[in-house]
Amino acid sequence: MTKRLINVGHSPDPDDAFMFYALAHDKLDTGELQFRHELQDIETLNRRALRGELEVTAVSIHAFAHLTDKYALLPSGCSMGDRYGPMVVSRRPLSISELPNVRITVPGTLTTAFLTLRLLLPQGFAYEVVPFDQILDAVAVGRFDAGLIIHEGQLTFQNQGLRLVVDLGVWWQERTGLPLPLGGNVVRRDLGDDTMRQISRLLKESIRYALAHRDEALSYALRYARDMTRELADRFVGMYVNDWTLDYGPRGREAVRRLLDEGHRAGVIASPVAVEFVD
Repeated sequence: MTKRLINVGHSPDPDDAFMFYALAHDKLDTGELQFRHELQDIETLNRRALRGELEVTAVSIHAFAHLTDKYALLPSGCSMGDRYGPMVVSRRPLSISELPNVRITVPGTLTTAFLTLRLLLPQGFAYEVVPFDQILDAVAVGRFDAGLIIHEGQLTFQNQGLRLVVDLGVWWQERTGLPLPLGGNVVRRDLGDDTMRQISRLLKESIRYALAHRDEALSYALRYARDMTRELADRFVGMYVNDWTLDYGPRGREAVRRLLDEGHRAGVIASPVAVEFVD
């Protein structure tokens, strides 16, 4: 039987590798579907999604605001910051009020981290895009005054003598009472409802498999854990692959809608966003 090829994009990071482990290593019966995985940084995946290149891909929730004509959100696979999230770090002590007056390096303008920083600093700020895995070094050597960090840098920035200015996940939760929805997985609408639902089911099964076979999946995820011990990688995976990842739930869905609505009201997102999940 000729299988239908489904190209899947996700980040080369421990949490994404962990949740896709079962699918990437043929641990599940995928029926007539065959999954091929492409690993790229999240901003590259965001840009590719704008062109509809991949059938399934991880994207920033901010980017999803620009993708609703092509993609629907899968109910599984979200990265949710529950009183933690992207951070702004610096070499010298800085206050939030000083950030509009310094140069900040960011991992991409379609990232949720960038959207949240725009909400924190509505007056604007000077920024330059740098690949996410180069931001800590760029700040540490003084190329920029501050950096907006995502992924495992949230656990390792102090190793380079950097200081926390603000944790955007904490700021958002104190402001809204909701977790910060950072990333999700989307499926292309032109696959049709049946295939979209099948992919949704398989992604949830992959996450369940990884959580049930944690040591096995973590060993695979460690390949993508830059400068992290197994213990630290396990902690990072636990932050972003958990009950939220199995399903957004009502509160997680509310968080997505609230974030995109605030982005629209702040003028960062041009049009209101109708958020649809594959159910």
